[in-house]
Amino acid sequence: MAEASKALTISGLDCFYGEVQVLYGLDLTLNKGEVLCLFGRNGAGKTTTLKAIMGLVPATAGSIRLNGTELTRLTAHDVPKAGVAYVPQGRRLFADMTVAENIEIGLMARGKDRATRERVLDLFPLLRERLKQRSGTLSGGEQQMLAMARALCLEPQVLLLDEPTEGLMPSMIAKIRETVAKLRDLGVSTILVEQRVDAVLSVADRVSFIENGRNRETVDVEALRADPSAVRRYVGVG
Repeated sequence: MAEASKALTISGLDCFYGEVQVLYGLDLTLNKGEVLCLFGRNGAGKTTTLKAIMGLVPATAGSIRLNGTELTRLTAHDVPKAGVAYVPQGRRLFADMTVAENIEIGLMARGKDRATRERVLDLFPLLRERLKQRSGTLSGGEQQMLAMARALCLEPQVLLLDEPTEGLMPSMIAKIRETVAKLRDLGVSTILVEQRVDAVLSVADRVSFIENGRNRETVDVEALRADPSAVRRYVGVG
């Protein structure tokens, strides 16, 4: 595939937590305007992959390239400026601040203006109705929307989502999926870490199966729907 069609390319990535190696020569490609899901058992290295992209876990070998920029040479502070936004598991909102204040922090941290705020809120109409509400009093699904909204204040090229549907009601899971699909239509490329295959198949374009810190196989979603044996092989469920 031509380099111009790739949003993010990871090659030969090694990462350690202390003396324990977690990623082993990981190779991964995110195409422009696609949703790529990382799927695998707990401890397989999915979250570490996202943290490595963000510079939160240092790479001891390998390359992470975003449109010609080598992210492994940047600090964790500078990776978002290069165009990557991250919504970690657990959301990490400022619970005592209002929805509006949480979004404002995202805007100020990234030097964005009111027009960006309006575009982000257009994606999350429910948040417009909650602007004065403390974020700690929102439902789990609303908190996830706010975490995504704050990340999108960066107007990123690449969005990293770590288990965004965890613990949510089906109606909220559907809303999160709809938003991810809208972002794809707007040209945002997304890496999505999920545990549940049913939460993935309706929104992802491709699925990479991560096992023991390696990308064992990447398949198109259509192929996975036709033959779900890879799910059983790497995750142990049908």
